[in-house]
Amino acid sequence: MSASSEELAVIITERDSVGVIELNRADKFNCLSSAVHDSIEAAIDRFEASDHIRSVLICATGKHFCTGADLDEVQAYRANDNFGEFIEHGHRVLLRLERSALPVVAAVRGLCLAGGLELVLACDVVFAAEGARFGDQHAQYGLVPGWGGSQRLPRVVGQRRALDLMFSARWIDASAALNWGLANYVVADAELHSEALEYCHTLGRRSRGGIMTMKRLVHDGMQLSIDEALDLEVAVAGQAMAAPDVSEGLSAFAEKRDPDFE
Repeated sequence: MSASSEELAVIITERDSVGVIELNRADKFNCLSSAVHDSIEAAIDRFEASDHIRSVLICATGKHFCTGADLDEVQAYRANDNFGEFIEHGHRVLLRLERSALPVVAAVRGLCLAGGLELVLACDVVFAAEGARFGDQHAQYGLVPGWGGSQRLPRVVGQRRALDLMFSARWIDASAALNWGLANYVVADAELHSEALEYCHTLGRRSRGGIMTMKRLVHDGMQLSIDEALDLEVAVAGQAMAAPDVSEGLSAFAEKRDPDFE
């Protein structure tokens, strides 16, 4: 998907209006290290600062998306009695990803387990290849989720399904992930990246400000009561009407043409 150095643990590129974050540790099943988290955070900062980037795509080289944390690094942190630092670092980065003003799309092939699942849960839209498998492996090794899995997973798939997946450490296929709401789209393995990239390009034709406002409304509203969230929507929607993109959108509708947003 890019021509950057294979020595990089994460490849950061831009494809027109799409910022691409590509995990590049295929020899280690794209496991997540502190360096990988740092690269993800830096990429989000870079893409948000760019006026022309309108969405972020997270994907991976090799056969598998991500099988979790780098266990060698886990052991090293644990041996030095500072494992909490490793957990807090990853937690902060995934929270940064989730709260990014830009829509974040994940393209998952092969295995997506434990920390990899937690990474996906921090994304907004998920494309899964037909051969993808999702699971939480923490219980298999006596661990517990530390990067949001125990909190985001039940909010996405429901409490009972989340507990089943965490207790059993079993995997579910792409079809089940779609049925559970863990994935939005299931596509042929060979078409995964092209389908996800085309979706991101579609977002690039929408109002950047409008998309960002909708994401903020949904995320902020989920933390409120329904009455408070509806009041928030009324206030934000009223403010949004003054945006130049709204004028352009209404003019385009009246003139029967496609809008040309800023």
